[in-house]
Amino acid sequence: MNIEIIKAPVVTEKTNNLASENVYVFKVDKKANKTQIKQVIEKQWNVKVESVNTVNAQAKKRRVGKYTGYTPSYKKAYVKLKEGSSIEL
Repeated sequence: MNIEIIKAPVVTEKTNNLASENVYVFKVDKKANKTQIKQVIEKQWNVKVESVNTVNAQAKKRRVGKYTGYTPSYKKAYVKLKEGSSIEL
């Protein structure tokens, strides 16, 4: 099992509000599936995962001066933990 599946937590105002409902959001490897994400989260933080939902975030167009380009696309995982479990980010 590869722990590099989890790249970083997504820390925004919206995700902080979700944390009060036991839902945590992570940037994950594009090739990772829900089962792999669940196993890595349970192993790394010693918690029980109830469900995992994934979203492919598309690239957005960005412009710097006269140059245009795109932000990188990535995959997000919304991880819901069972009651009594929590993660300190």
